[in-house]
Amino acid sequence: MRALICKEFASLDSLVVGELPEPQAAAGELTIRVGAAGINFYDTLIVQGKYQVKPAFPFSPGGEVAGVVVAVGEGVTHVKPGDRVCAFTSYGGYAEVCRARASQTWPLPDGVSFDAAAAGLVTYGTAWFGLHDRARMKAGETVLVLGAAGGVGLAAVQIARAAGARVIAAAGSAERLTLCREHGAEVLIDYTTTDLKDAVKSATGGQGADIVVDVVGGPYTEAALRATAWRGRVLVIGFAAGEIPRIPANLLLLKGCELSGVFWDELMRREPGEAARQVAQVLARFADGSLEPPITAACGLGGAVAAMHALAGRKVAGKLIVHPAG
Repeated sequence: MRALICKEFASLDSLVVGELPEPQAAAGELTIRVGAAGINFYDTLIVQGKYQVKPAFPFSPGGEVAGVVVAVGEGVTHVKPGDRVCAFTSYGGYAEVCRARASQTWPLPDGVSFDAAAAGLVTYGTAWFGLHDRARMKAGETVLVLGAAGGVGLAAVQIARAAGARVIAAAGSAERLTLCREHGAEVLIDYTTTDLKDAVKSATGGQGADIVVDVVGGPYTEAALRATAWRGRVLVIGFAAGEIPRIPANLLLLKGCELSGVFWDELMRREPGEAARQVAQVLARFADGSLEPPITAACGLGGAVAAMHALAGRKVAGKLIVHPAG
């Protein structure tokens, strides 16, 4: 089968399109003919050996897929060959066929395309887990989203607005902020030209944000924490700025607020039943159109490296996907 192949931990440019043996489903697993695969920031890390998962060589990146079940292993009963599904695989998705754990594969409702599922499974799953589970979001609260024009950021904007929250979007350019407004953000902050804390305080009458969705890290995390309301909740999701911040613990005490990690991958591993419930809620909203993953562009395997470079360089608003058969 054709695949984008990583032969050693190295730069993105070391990836090549070639042939790999088609994977076989072991007990508790299944194989999927991939219709679409999402491009996520962790895909750019795993091929460099910078992610917590380090596969054996050779392998394909791509952990978010949608397609049709080819075969099922022993003990797999909730799906069968021919079923439309989406899955989180950690890696292997930039290939014509990939292998997935049954516990991390879910039936795809009618009306949800492969592209939508591959563009939204990880980003919307992460944002839903953070906002509805970890932050216990309520209607009427104010949600500040850092990196709001990225995949998780736009998902958080949409999910918060659908729940009746007021959304403040923070991003790094006017173009990105315009996209955030189109997806429901009410207040826009360019944090490269504006003091984030002062802007949030001004937009909230001095109260601060009830919830902060932080996929950026770096110096912005502390600034956002300082702009958090009493009993606020700060969701730590990623570090796109490259720097893992050190948080002054006294701010948590003074604000009576919470700092929560949001690691959706681990929820799937540790609490598969709860993960399945949350995925079903997200997919149902894809099906009825109340949530809609923003797909910026799609490419074949030959364009995947350039797309990964664009994502790693923070040059992409919305989501990029790969069509392995394209």
